[in-house]
Amino acid sequence: MNPSPSPQPQSTLLLLDQFRLETRGQPVPLCGNAQRLLAFIGLRRRVQRCVVAKTLWPHATEAHARGSLRTTLWKLPCGAQELLHCTQESLALAEDVGVDARTLAVTALDVVRGRGPQSIDSLLMELLEWGDLLPDWDDDWVVLEREWLRRLRLHALDTLSDRLARQGLPALALEAALASIRIDPLREAPHRSVVSTHLAEGNLVEALRHYEAFRHLLRTELGTEPSGQFRRMMPLERRCAVRRR
Repeated sequence: MNPSPSPQPQSTLLLLDQFRLETRGQPVPLCGNAQRLLAFIGLRRRVQRCVVAKTLWPHATEAHARGSLRTTLWKLPCGAQELLHCTQESLALAEDVGVDARTLAVTALDVVRGRGPQSIDSLLMELLEWGDLLPDWDDDWVVLEREWLRRLRLHALDTLSDRLARQGLPALALEAALASIRIDPLREAPHRSVVSTHLAEGNLVEALRHYEAFRHLLRTELGTEPSGQFRRMMPLERRCAVRRR
């Protein structure tokens, strides 16, 4: 009987909140260029070498950028080198390496597309409550990726809140909507979800309090008012509209 193959070492590339690479349960220290390289490849899984060089060293000549890429690859510690598959044309992350930002993106896309689990568990909520992508990095490609993931996460939270409300889980629906508000307080959709949930439960005072707080925020920050759709949700606003007719 042949012995079963030993499991491959588990490695994780963490890009939410801060950069961290762990392999065999231990952190792997990396310099700045090595972190940027692993983060860029980790978000895409497989990238052409020319794209990596041009993106990570945008102000260098092509020859210098390619040289910087080769130097960075050569200086990678063993714990990081074994995570990359390198060819003359491309660089790829090993299939067994987990990337938290990619996990969050896949989960959020599943929720938005309606492919997520019908019963929402704590794992899904945890995925949608993770932090921003590399918040202290200001590289152009990071800024674009961060904004894309942020918007995707917001849409997933909005969708999740609506789904939970329909399933008769108002407390969890509120949590999802409030998580969306914490990320971007000026978006109206999650505020409507909060007010709608309060009204469905008969909590008129809470609904009015939240609506007025959002209206004050809009006036202060943008000098505008909630949309007509939002105003018509409120009982007092509906009465005033009937009287004006």
